[in-house]
Formats: sequence, structure tokens, C-alpha cells
Amino acid sequence: MGKRIIAQQRGRSRKFKVRGFNHKGIARHNTLREKAGNEPLKGIILDIMHCPGHSAPLAKIKFEDDSISYILAPEGIKIGDSIESGNNITSAPGAISSLEALPEGTLIYNIETQPGDGGKLVRASGASARILSKTPEGIMVQLPSKKKKTFNPKCRANIGVVAGGGRKEKPMIKAGVKYKALKARNKLYPKVSGQAMNAVDHPHGGTRSSKKNYPYTVSKHTSPGAKVGKIAARRTGKKK
Repeated sequence: MGKRIIAQQRGRSRKFKVRGFNHKGIARHNTLREKAGNEPLKGIILDIMHCPGHSAPLAKIKFEDDSISYILAPEGIKIGDSIESGNNITSAPGAISSLEALPEGTLIYNIETQPGDGGKLVRASGASARILSKTPEGIMVQLPSKKKKTFNPKCRANIGVVAGGGRKEKPMIKAGVKYKALKARNKLYPKVSGQAMNAVDHPHGGTRSSKKNYPYTVSKHTSPGAKVGKIAARRTGKKK
């Protein structure tokens, strides 16, 4: 049987469980609705934090009824800003509203696929979608992949662009950084075998001996019948 090449193996991974014990919270739309008289529910941004479970920073929000909620932080917000949740809102970054209440051309993120699910689509750092048109079938939205999808008008979304864009544009600089980045995602990173190296780089390197266990060297004072292999070698393996 053949074997998968490295490029094919890198895409495969074993069953991997995300370590969620150090996550700050779940980023989703609040379950609260508008107040009486269709007035939007207002909240204050208490903190903007890093969460290992998300590629974008999280914004911690405290609403008027003292409830705490987390959203994916959009570009252009800061601690102390006000966030509104409802249909009759002002178009500000991070505001939560249903798609039917937003004008065409609005940039949105964290879109619900079904009303009330908290947001499923367009959640990566730097991502955003755009409302194209409103039809009798629903609200047509262009996703970051340029694919067009029709949503229920009652589905909610955040206004703006997810913060953290350009996060992956920073060069890796060292192979060790790349290795750790792939290890966090349980992806394969190639390792060069010692036998494929040169003799100065690894004890198993070089083609002078087929025995790849430890350096086989003999003293120059040994008996004539035992003088085989590397005789009186000054050093073997990688130079320290």
C-alpha cells in the first residue's frame, strides 16, 4: 500500500477536543428582547479581552437589567462605549439588530442561521458580510466567501467588522513558531529524520555507516581485527 504525502497528511487530524477550561465566555447574542414601546436595550462595554477560544477579542457588556453578555468585538469600539440591542437602534459598531431592520449595504457579522440561535456565521477575525437586498423570500446577504445566502428576516446580527483583521499577516520568523501554531490545531508538522541529515548535524547522519543507533568509533590503540568503521574519530554527531 502507498502512503499519504506530507501535504495530504497535514490536512488530517485525530479526534481533537478543544480545551475550554480557560475560555472567558460564550460569544453570542443576548436572549433579551426590546423593552416596552420598542425601545432598544442599552448596555455598556466593561472590558475588551483576549480569549484563547476565539480568533477575535471579546467585549464584555453589562445591560440595563444588570445582565452580562459577551460579543465578538468589532473594529472601532472602546471600553465605556454604549451598545444597543433591538430594532430601533442607531447604526453603531457592535449594535445587535434583526436583519429586517438594517438597511441594504450594511456590514454585519455573527449572523444567526435561525432566529434565536445566538449567531453562527461570520465570526472569524477581520470577517464581515454585507446585506444585498430584501426580497419576499428573505434577506439576501453576501458572505465573506462571496456566496449569497438568504436569511430569515428575524435573524439577528452585529453591525460592523470583526476586530483582529490581519492577525495572520505577521510572519512566523522561526520554524518553532509554525510548529506550535499547528500543534495548537492538532495538525501535522514535518520532522526531518536524523538519517537524512549530514554527519555534522546528527549522530545518525551521513552515509558512512548503515547502523543508526549510536556513534560506532574505535580507538587507534585497539587490536587490528577490531579497527573497522570510524577509527580514532575526533568527534561524532552535532558540534556543540
